[in-house]
Amino acid sequence: MKMKWILPGALLMALFACKTTRPLAEKTTATTLVPGGPAWAALWQQQSGEYKALCLQAYQLAAFRLDQYLATKGNKPLAVVTDIDETVLDNSPYSVHQALSGKGYDDKSWMEWTAKAAADTVPGAPAFFKYAASKGVKVFYITNRAESERAVTLRNLQQYQFPDADDQHLMLKTTTSGKESRRQLVLQQYDIVMLFGDNLSDFSAIFDKKPFDERNAAALQSAASFGSRFIVLPNPMYGDWEGALYNYQYKLSTPQKDAVMKSRLRNY
Repeated sequence: MKMKWILPGALLMALFACKTTRPLAEKTTATTLVPGGPAWAALWQQQSGEYKALCLQAYQLAAFRLDQYLATKGNKPLAVVTDIDETVLDNSPYSVHQALSGKGYDDKSWMEWTAKAAADTVPGAPAFFKYAASKGVKVFYITNRAESERAVTLRNLQQYQFPDADDQHLMLKTTTSGKESRRQLVLQQYDIVMLFGDNLSDFSAIFDKKPFDERNAAALQSAASFGSRFIVLPNPMYGDWEGALYNYQYKLSTPQKDAVMKSRLRNY
């Protein structure tokens, strides 16, 4: 009779021992935000109807606002200024490629991607900018792509017949990533009625390289401009919002960046 009870007890102890040797808690907290996180964001961008709806909403609102500006235009000709990446062109395949390779952004791989001139359009972008051009509004593309990417960038834009996709209207990064000096060049001849971007620095210098708390405060203080002069496109894959979290120390290691990102999560 004893053996009947000893054997099940031994089995239970063995099973318990097996379970306790597995670090289940560690497995549940092993989520990595860097470099894998952008792939999840890119999946949403590529597959969700919500992403498409947000972009269409932004550009349809822009058309409504543009009509208002056209009705009250002053002496200068009108212009709109737009960023390129994640504003008119969709680079989510690059984010997927890097994330699935266990890597983040780097200049070499980025230029290999842009050299393909294979980026699709952001929903609503071609229709809006063609509409603006049909009303006599000039389109300026202010981007932080490098001068070496000029030809392939124009080819990608021209593939979808974006208006003013030429050397005169494409303003690439020179000595600084800040875009204010380039915006000022446009303002010398044109009245900029709207700006389009996925990053707050696409709109004003008040957002340039600011700590995340100052950056967020500036966004709230600029509330009246969003949906009026500033048209924001969704991009959870990358941007200054991320850099601001670790004080723009882009040379931090991947584990260091991941640790910072996790520390910023709100939990309960």
